[in-house]
Amino acid sequence: MCGGFEPRMCEKYFFRRICVEFVKYEQKGFVGIMTINRPKAMNALNAQVLDEMAETIDNILIDETRCLIITGGGEKAFVAGADIAMMREMTHEEGKEWSRKGNSVFRSLTTLPIPVIAAVNGYALGGGCELASACDIRIASHNAVFSQPEVSLGITAGFGGTQRLARIVGFGWAKEMLYTAGRIDANTALQIGLVNHVYPQESLMEEAVKLAERIAANAPIAVRATKMAVNRGQDVGNQWSLEVESDQFSTCFESEDQHNAMLAFLEKRKPGAFLNR
Repeated sequence: MCGGFEPRMCEKYFFRRICVEFVKYEQKGFVGIMTINRPKAMNALNAQVLDEMAETIDNILIDETRCLIITGGGEKAFVAGADIAMMREMTHEEGKEWSRKGNSVFRSLTTLPIPVIAAVNGYALGGGCELASACDIRIASHNAVFSQPEVSLGITAGFGGTQRLARIVGFGWAKEMLYTAGRIDANTALQIGLVNHVYPQESLMEEAVKLAERIAANAPIAVRATKMAVNRGQDVGNQWSLEVESDQFSTCFESEDQHNAMLAFLEKRKPGAFLNR
């Protein structure tokens, strides 16, 4: 069943929905909707999820899609970070490759010719906050929670959080979030400019589609050119700065603090005092 979707697109993505385990893609008119659908794991990012995201993004038909919405499956989380169990035993080099992999996927959203809206429907922690930050526009449900908790796990943000967050909310708020590992609610996110609008959870996707359709109603060539102009003006040096972030992220792996903090997280307890080694 294709529902209300355009037949050719529907046929293409019906096949993809069968083959892709954790990422769903739907097309409604000129609006694409990509859902990170791993709700039992709070939509946490692992290598498979990132690969499926990359494959989905690569197969979006730009001539027939004028705006993309990204959201999370279930009612609790947008994306509750990366998979800590997978990350805990990473070496320095594996940490660097993991950071580069995430940065590559997220950068494909910033360079995607069409606008991307993050519909944040719950926890957006770590990689989830970084995913939202890689989108052009962010809207949130009332229950949304944002955080960059990496330093509490003995690492740095590794998927662009040290770079994009400051460009969105300013250095002061970005550094507070990055240094304290604290959480902010949807209303605070609205006040500091991290999100543009806050809605009841039950109407979030409806509002996201309305916003996407307002964008899609404009001249697509002009919208794509506008995104390119805005992003290129901000992108000077950004690729270099993301590489610096990957380097710093990877230096944290194999430290005692990183191993102990991630083990404590997995065991659902508070970590002991950090040892600075």
